[in-house]
Amino acid sequence: MHKLSVITVTWNAVTTLERTLQSVGEQSWPLLEHLVIDGGSDDGTVELIRSLSHARMKWVSEPDKGLYDAMNKGAALASGDYLCFLNAGDTFFAADTVEQMMRSWADQPAPDILYGETAIVDEVGTFLHMRRLKAPRRLDWKSFRRGMVVCHQAFIVKRELFEPYDLAYRFSSDFDWSIRMMKKAASIHHTRLTLINYLNEGMTTRNHKASLKERYRIMAHHYGELPTFLHHLWFAVRALVRQIKGD
Repeated sequence: MHKLSVITVTWNAVTTLERTLQSVGEQSWPLLEHLVIDGGSDDGTVELIRSLSHARMKWVSEPDKGLYDAMNKGAALASGDYLCFLNAGDTFFAADTVEQMMRSWADQPAPDILYGETAIVDEVGTFLHMRRLKAPRRLDWKSFRRGMVVCHQAFIVKRELFEPYDLAYRFSSDFDWSIRMMKKAASIHHTRLTLINYLNEGMTTRNHKASLKERYRIMAHHYGELPTFLHHLWFAVRALVRQIKGD
């Protein structure tokens, strides 16, 4: 059996964190730890973490250099075989999701990366729709030329494969990190499960333009300047055609 380390980064998240803590706490898979990395919240988040703390949880609250620095800190503290980054407000799809995920490769060798589908929910956890980008049947590092086709939270990586997030990217370091992890991976396993309920809001949503600019830079770095430009030109033409047709 393999252990999963769930890492949740928080800062003033008292309104969204509770259901995340509860979701992780109720998972049926016995080999699981929850690492909550708080950036020094002053809105009651720390008191909430303390009140809902349990034997499988570890937490710290101290200043950091931002989201991705805190994620790196969480990974450094993790002891599991696999890492899952679950934001405040996000939850596992069901109480047995981790168990189903960990059993999904049966007696095959443990894969380097696991991935699955993502459901989008509102601020009270009500299902809205499935994520627009559906996880491909086969995933490799070239798959992200079409965008982040797998949600970061539904992208589970072996801890021994982990490399730190690049702090040069403020909003889309997870995009770069995922590509780097896939480049290193010898095996990537599609669980064929819906793994995550994703809160329809976040830092990249609030900073959409800056995030898109970073993603373009990341794609140009990994896939080349000209292919990235031509790919985005096709996106623009396709969007214009749809607009003309009234789609």
